[in-house]
Amino acid sequence: MNEFEYKLKAAERMARSGGMSRRDFVQLAVAAGLTIPAATALFSKSAAANPVKGGTLRLGMEGGSASDSLDPRTYADSVMIAASLACMNGLIEFDNAGNPTGELIESWEVKPGAAEWILNVRKGVTFSNGKALDADDILYSIAIHRGEDTKSPAKGILSAIKEIKKVNDHQISVSLEGGNADFISLLGDYHLVVVPKDFTDWQKPIGTGAYTLESFEPGVRLVYKARGDYWKAGRGNFDGVEIRNIQDQAARTAALQSGEVDAVNRLDARTVNLLMKDKNLNIVRTKGTGNRYCFVSRVTDSPFDNKDLRLALKWGIDREKIIESVYSGFAVPGNDHTLDSFNPYYNSNMPQRVYDADKAAFHFKKSGISGPIELQTSEGAWNTAVDCAVLYQESLKKAGIELSVKKVSADGYWDNIWLKQPFCAVYWGRRPTADQVFTQVYGSASDWNDSNWRMPEFDKIVAEARIELDETKRKELYGTCQEMIAEDGGMVCFAITDYLDGYSTKLQGAEPHARYDMNDNRIAEKGWFA
Repeated sequence: MNEFEYKLKAAERMARSGGMSRRDFVQLAVAAGLTIPAATALFSKSAAANPVKGGTLRLGMEGGSASDSLDPRTYADSVMIAASLACMNGLIEFDNAGNPTGELIESWEVKPGAAEWILNVRKGVTFSNGKALDADDILYSIAIHRGEDTKSPAKGILSAIKEIKKVNDHQISVSLEGGNADFISLLGDYHLVVVPKDFTDWQKPIGTGAYTLESFEPGVRLVYKARGDYWKAGRGNFDGVEIRNIQDQAARTAALQSGEVDAVNRLDARTVNLLMKDKNLNIVRTKGTGNRYCFVSRVTDSPFDNKDLRLALKWGIDREKIIESVYSGFAVPGNDHTLDSFNPYYNSNMPQRVYDADKAAFHFKKSGISGPIELQTSEGAWNTAVDCAVLYQESLKKAGIELSVKKVSADGYWDNIWLKQPFCAVYWGRRPTADQVFTQVYGSASDWNDSNWRMPEFDKIVAEARIELDETKRKELYGTCQEMIAEDGGMVCFAITDYLDGYSTKLQGAEPHARYDMNDNRIAEKGWFA
């Protein structure tokens, strides 16, 4: 055993005892000859061997507002997703690579054709009021998203269910209108958390999660205490959790640096390299799977019902300049749809749209439209949305297009602006399957179709791909979907960022995740203090 190998073994022992930070471990492991991913995985394995109980976790997060509610039919941003998962569980969880695994649906069986499913409800789990989890609770928690009057964003992805019924107390059968090999992944949508049958008091949520809610000030903070004896071994380690809504990025970063909070989401890419030098901080970067930042026009609202105007707006944005100026390179260019290159059905043959002022000017002139185009934006959309809009304004000006940037209030942005105004700033988180992306973001039946681009031909192709078992053919169909959106839709998706989280080095369990930041918004459940 050479000197580096000896030190690596010693580092593993220290990681297990909480005596070495992730960064120091990775640096030593790389010096010993490991790759960074291998070193990170080894640290996680070593540190996870002995989670420690105790302490209060303080999270400083962007992604909340004064209109927040614990009703899962209203969730639209990270604070409420993390808040719900502190006290409730979902049907399906995703591992760090993005694969669906059992949560309250412990396992499943599927018949040939993928239209008939059996869901096995986990046994031995109780709610915070002492009630044992059973199939009726699962059925009720799904049903609240399916009613005719529901405004739930999950309604669209559940619309394929033809019949769902109880087989026994711990088994449910589901019949779909058509086959869907991705059905289990759809059940992992973050809106689908579980409460007891007939539960309605969302101010006092009852769940099967690791913590119970103590207090909630919408747009300010949520406070939890541990239930004890959480059903997931090695999780739910904190005595308490506090989630603070800190919308301002600089204030959030300062709170982390001062030790006022233990973890924050959505670090400013422009300061990350500096923060990485702080020995008290652990910066976790999830490359290329972060938020999809967009400016979205509603194609049924004038003047955005003009296809040439929409094309002018797509050619007229300087994606690379925004990525370098606003995100310091911690992003990849978007291609006017929200599927990313890590998805197996990503259309890599479709040319990446780049800034072309001449093409933008050509389509704008062809549209016959004159006068300024108004874009509504706010830090309430995301923290750098206004900066991106100003750069967009500059690049369109070179094409002879006048963009009027209207900054609106951050409070209530998602209630008052999104889905209502003709042209506004929007971001989308990653969805686990291509089918979910195309169904929820662009499907005709979706309440979250923010461009209001509803095309029967597109819906037909998505439905065909959903049951196609030939992977080559399925990829071709989904490739066509991406081309249709980029060519005709109302979305200008210009950047897909890296997730950039900041943690105190004393906080363990902070790992990159293929779906969302803050370890899939489950750091309160997964983490512990060294």
